[in-house]
Amino acid sequence: MGSFEKAKNDYRGIGVDVDAALAKLKEKPISIHCWQGDDVAGFDSGAIGGGIQATGDYPGKARNFEELKEDFTKACSLIPGKKRINLHASYSVFKEGERPKRNEIEYKHFSPWVDYAREIGIGIDFNPTCFGHPMVKDNLTLSSPDEATRHFWIEHCKRSRQISNSIGEALDDEVLCNVWIPDGLKEIPADRMAPRLRLKESLDEIFSQKLENVIDCVESKVFGIGVESYTVGSNEFYLAYASGRQGVYNLLDNGHYHPTESTADKIPSLLCFFDKIPLHITRPVRWDSDHVVLFDDETRELCKEIVRNNALDKVLIGLDFFDASINRIAAWVLGTRSVQKALLYALLMPHEKLKAAQDKGDFTKMMVMMEDVKSLPFGDVWAAYCESQNVLQDGEWLDIVLEYERNVLSKRKG
Repeated sequence: MGSFEKAKNDYRGIGVDVDAALAKLKEKPISIHCWQGDDVAGFDSGAIGGGIQATGDYPGKARNFEELKEDFTKACSLIPGKKRINLHASYSVFKEGERPKRNEIEYKHFSPWVDYAREIGIGIDFNPTCFGHPMVKDNLTLSSPDEATRHFWIEHCKRSRQISNSIGEALDDEVLCNVWIPDGLKEIPADRMAPRLRLKESLDEIFSQKLENVIDCVESKVFGIGVESYTVGSNEFYLAYASGRQGVYNLLDNGHYHPTESTADKIPSLLCFFDKIPLHITRPVRWDSDHVVLFDDETRELCKEIVRNNALDKVLIGLDFFDASINRIAAWVLGTRSVQKALLYALLMPHEKLKAAQDKGDFTKMMVMMEDVKSLPFGDVWAAYCESQNVLQDGEWLDIVLEYERNVLSKRKG
């Protein structure tokens, strides 16, 4: 008996169908963020800001559309399962001599991405880029007291939604369009309410038109560098906004809460009221530092809540990290595979038996079962999944990335 067949027997002993778990994992897309490939620089400014930092100077980052495509394709070849690419509006592709402002972008500036998505068989998600721009005034965009600033960003977000809709039409798909703004203050504010009222009014205008191919969401945050004392788009504000506006969802990012909060616990709470939950998975280290995602406890807990609540189709998983201190392609591969491992780990748990033990008050049995699962041959199942998806195993793919670094990345200068 081979190791995979033995693993299947072991899991069958606790009531888990391994083949069914692998079939579900194979169909779950992960939206992989393009901005890991170039340290969030984008193609329209080369600056980030807004409390965002990509630390490190590892050589070989992508400098343009063609290089970013090439790197992303290499990463995808080492990642099993279904994939999407998550774009920011700052990754618009211009013709030579063309440089529209962010409130002038159109679908044509992203049609090359659509062609690329068709070519490699992936979906696309989208984000307005409300940071790293001269029109971010005093760390404010949609909540700015300056009308010209506010309307610049309103128009940018409206165009981003239109672009998302056109992408969806072109790919016969729904596109998640996520609004995140850096708005806030470094010091204690004199007025916490007025900026939020302006933000509410801005959002109402942005979402005033219903678009058939767009899934709209707003992304909250506790704080950022430069806005340590007050964030306009707090979790309470956006959760209330999404609850009161049909078709707008509250995106959960597990780096955007207090260190002692469990984002996993928020998933079943929101599932009681929403038919969809957009989710960004990252790895905060004491704050929203967006380290590369690992197969760690927090990631496993997030995925357990998704699986045990039959929410694979309801929770829209995207990644959000950027590390410039290591090989960027390795970061993509490791982070995405870590989330897929966590999903598989969750799919291989006897959730119905665990729920039954909890309902009976048999907490001893529940705890013991949860611990026993940890020593089952999960690695053999993961290896079989990678083989079935024609991608390299753990311990093998890094050599391919390093070869690509020697042959391609090392030749990039500047």
